[in-house]
Amino acid sequence: MTVGIRPQVDGTLQDVLFTEGQDVKKGDVLAKIDPRLFKAALDQARGKKAQDAALLVSAEKDLTRYKTLALSDSIARQTVDHQQATVDQLKASIAADEAAIDTAQTQLDYTSIRAPSDGRIGIRSIDPGNVVHVSDAQPIVILMRIRPSAVLFTLPARFLDDVRSALAHGPVVVTAFDQNNRRALSAGKLLLVDDAIDPATDTMRLKAIFPNDDERLWPGEFVNARLSLKTLSDALVIPSSAVQRGPQGLFVWVVTSKDTAEPRPIEVGPTTGDLTVVTSGVSDGERVVTDGQFKLKRDARVQVRSTSPRSPTSEGAR
Repeated sequence: MTVGIRPQVDGTLQDVLFTEGQDVKKGDVLAKIDPRLFKAALDQARGKKAQDAALLVSAEKDLTRYKTLALSDSIARQTVDHQQATVDQLKASIAADEAAIDTAQTQLDYTSIRAPSDGRIGIRSIDPGNVVHVSDAQPIVILMRIRPSAVLFTLPARFLDDVRSALAHGPVVVTAFDQNNRRALSAGKLLLVDDAIDPATDTMRLKAIFPNDDERLWPGEFVNARLSLKTLSDALVIPSSAVQRGPQGLFVWVVTSKDTAEPRPIEVGPTTGDLTVVTSGVSDGERVVTDGQFKLKRDARVQVRSTSPRSPTSEGAR
């Protein structure tokens, strides 16, 4: 989470009480604006209330006397009603004075700029002595909440039911990888799935939360997120590059014992990284072609070009 620390009242920045790069807690005072004008406004509002309160005491005493005189018809009823209206008006004025005091107190409190959450202070953009305004486009400083850290990412909409099913059975683990998608940076949990699918891209947005105690994740950093929906035991996997799509559906080129190519229809499960789970069509130990499939036809000779250390079923074709 990134928060721009901005003033809520106009005034001269009097003090800066933080050090750039410092960790702060929610409620810590980060800076102070000259409070003198706001304190004077508060004192004025309090004085106005005291004045109206004194007038109300006098008006209520007069009202009591007028009511007594009215019982003996010594004073017109209209005079009593007029005095009652004066008392009610003064009570309303005192209520307005209290609201003015609350407003002035709030304005005075705003002269102490506090951290809205835990986080780390960035580089200061304004120095003490400058006049700051609520409308300033540039914040005084940026507060970054690093622990915990959230990651936003997208998935194809076709995985929505799988994700929702996994969430229904408990926490879903999300692993954040670096930009090259090779090194795991941190592990967290899926927080939510956005309530709408983007029709333009047919994708859904997801949000994961990471404790990030070691600060491996940084605000604004690009990472790759990998979702662990379920664990498959003894699953048969092949390189995703081996999976081809034809008029009849998905298939792979299988290398026979005679080193010839043979197309084989398959059914697949989930994909993770560059590996795809095969549920039918290929048996354990069979070799599949992972490169150069456009050159192949049935019974064509296949020449092994390289073998991936991660998958002994990988073959190249020429």
